[in-house]
Amino acid sequence: MKATRNIFKAKARLFLILLVSILSSSLVANDAIKKEKRVFEEGTYKEFKGKVVAADSGDELIFANVMIEGTNIATVSNSEGYFALKVPNEMLNKSITFSYIGYQEKTVAITDLKEDKNKIKLEVLSVSLDAITVFPKDPDLLIEAVLNHRKDNYTQHENMMTAFYRETIRKGRTYASLSEAVVEVYKQGYNNQKNDAVKMLKGRKSVDYNKLDTLVFKLQGGPYSTLMLDIMKSPYMILKYDMLDQYDFEIGNITRQDNRILYILNFKQKEEVPEPLFYGSLYIDSETMAIVSASYNVNTEDKKAAGELFIKRKPAGADVYPTKASYLVSYREKDGKWIYGYSRGEITFKVNWKKRLFNTNYHTGIEMAVTDWEKTDAKVFRGPERMKTNVVMSETEMGFADADFWGAYNVIEPEKSIESAIKKIQKNIEKLNN
Repeated sequence: MKATRNIFKAKARLFLILLVSILSSSLVANDAIKKEKRVFEEGTYKEFKGKVVAADSGDELIFANVMIEGTNIATVSNSEGYFALKVPNEMLNKSITFSYIGYQEKTVAITDLKEDKNKIKLEVLSVSLDAITVFPKDPDLLIEAVLNHRKDNYTQHENMMTAFYRETIRKGRTYASLSEAVVEVYKQGYNNQKNDAVKMLKGRKSVDYNKLDTLVFKLQGGPYSTLMLDIMKSPYMILKYDMLDQYDFEIGNITRQDNRILYILNFKQKEEVPEPLFYGSLYIDSETMAIVSASYNVNTEDKKAAGELFIKRKPAGADVYPTKASYLVSYREKDGKWIYGYSRGEITFKVNWKKRLFNTNYHTGIEMAVTDWEKTDAKVFRGPERMKTNVVMSETEMGFADADFWGAYNVIEPEKSIESAIKKIQKNIEKLNN
């Protein structure tokens, strides 16, 4: 048992984003663009923007799936419900499908969409127990069924993915670091123990650590950190057989994702387990036993122990610990097989300086959405083109000047606060260049 917990701690330091280095220095960097590659040429696509909301309440539906029907081209709505999707000209006769757990999937012909300010309204799905022929009673048997069916439910073939990655660091509402990238992901089969690999296609960053009150936060791992949130590929955090006895599982409610009925399986670490583990919910397809989405958090009650999971170094005279660490991962289905589609992690830190009256809160976030994928027989990335697993995105050579930087690539529509930060960065660059 002790060995298992030690392995957990070692893996957690890779997985939880977020080896965070806190140093007593400052840095301002804004370098030139490193690489550029276009998926299709400028002028050969149209972009469509809008917002996904609940039809009854008008509430935004965050991280909803947005996909061109019959293809793997996709994105997600942001934390305010807004989406942007670039559609190749040859696909303008197709439709876009919008889906969200608990709501009826909606398909809209692209010809019926405006280029901006589309409002996509999804209807709530009602679920009755009458719709379920067999309702599970034993949560432990349910989670074992999930693990036993993993090989059948998740793709075992290698896939080449195009994905968009974003990470942010804020002090209060002020952005001190913003990094974004389009990457290729060599996604190993789900029964393959080999690690996924990442290659940079295009990226940009802006860093101003002077805004962090003499502290420097560096997020280590970049896109690899979001891939580690794929609990079906990296099950040792929650879903490994020898970790199951560390948790209490409880069958909660039921919900639907279009025509699928989903069990909601809640979990939390047992009270007698001293190390900080996880608590959250798994959304399980009632027919196939596939996890289609998961939301979970780290138990941060033990400040010292939780801090050891995340913090690599900290300055003298400061007590630093996480107050919240939350994660989300969702999967997409194609031809009866599920594959990683989106993940997100957010951590809030509190810094308590011993000789200062007030504490300071810092917020870090990462997210990555797969925007296209296909099976591949190519070999995994080798040599310098393969990003290192300990990459620090804020130290890579990328620029932020071009307002139309992404070209034909699909990205996650920035929240209003990020959009505002980007505009400020671009204005500062213009001032420096004039």
